[in-house]
Amino acid sequence: MDANLRFWRAEGQSFFQRFLLWTDVLDPLLLLKSSDEIRRTRLLLQNSGKTLSEPLQNDQVFWSTSSVHPDTDKIIPVLFRPPGKFPQENLNPKLIFAYNLSFLQFVFHTYTTGFTLLNGNGTAKAEEYSLQQKQIFYGLGAISYAACIGALPLVFMNRYMLNSSLTQLVVRKLLPAPLLGLMSAFTVAVVRSPELENGIEVMDRNGKVVGLSQKAAEKAVKETALSRAALFGTTFFLPDVLMYFVERAKFAKTPRALALVKMLVITSVLAGMLPVSLSMFPQCGEIKRADLEPEIVSSTEETELFYNRGI
Repeated sequence: MDANLRFWRAEGQSFFQRFLLWTDVLDPLLLLKSSDEIRRTRLLLQNSGKTLSEPLQNDQVFWSTSSVHPDTDKIIPVLFRPPGKFPQENLNPKLIFAYNLSFLQFVFHTYTTGFTLLNGNGTAKAEEYSLQQKQIFYGLGAISYAACIGALPLVFMNRYMLNSSLTQLVVRKLLPAPLLGLMSAFTVAVVRSPELENGIEVMDRNGKVVGLSQKAAEKAVKETALSRAALFGTTFFLPDVLMYFVERAKFAKTPRALALVKMLVITSVLAGMLPVSLSMFPQCGEIKRADLEPEIVSSTEETELFYNRGI
């Protein structure tokens, strides 16, 4: 079993443990580590097993978990590593639904799709085509579809001049949060759909690969899609709720102060929801043997098997 997965399996049993670990893994300073430093640390962790004996006493363990894909053993490009996700998304989600919204949504979904592509499970195999090429093709389709669907309500409202207060409330306040969450989950499901077709590797507790499982892939993709929907749906909706109470309490006396408070609220929600969403499900997922395919059930006596969920 990969050193990253052993680390998450040993130290990330509960939601609270995973949350604390993600707050360290998401440290933007980890983006400054060079590829040589990461490779040396990766080799050290693989050879010494420190991820099990003293993971929290050595900050170098986070160099690997934040920068190296546990399935392919490749270093993830800087902007698409987990610590790079927050700076790229530290943007008021409402801007996505403002002017030039089709372009902004296209950019937004392009980044999240690229992040999914580079951080998904990398063990799925394909014989007659390049798996990554198929994922890129699916990703382009998902990006275009999600951007169009996300922009459609506002375009429709402006095209037919539906300016009633109820329409404004629904289109600008109520609809964007579930729509953004739904489209974010949709792009995850589409980009990682080859995993559902080909299966992903499942391992026993010693790290031995038992086989490829479509059912484990379905569980991994579903959990990742739910966490992505929770992240973006909440970060769109929650700041409005908090700002409602801020305005009622009249903490900010001037428009400039109110704008500053709003920016702080949005940033705080993003900073909090990112580790929360990543902690919803274990990185080293578990699945009961009885829930897997018959050929895997017959090949092992283990009651529980493990897989990489992806991000």
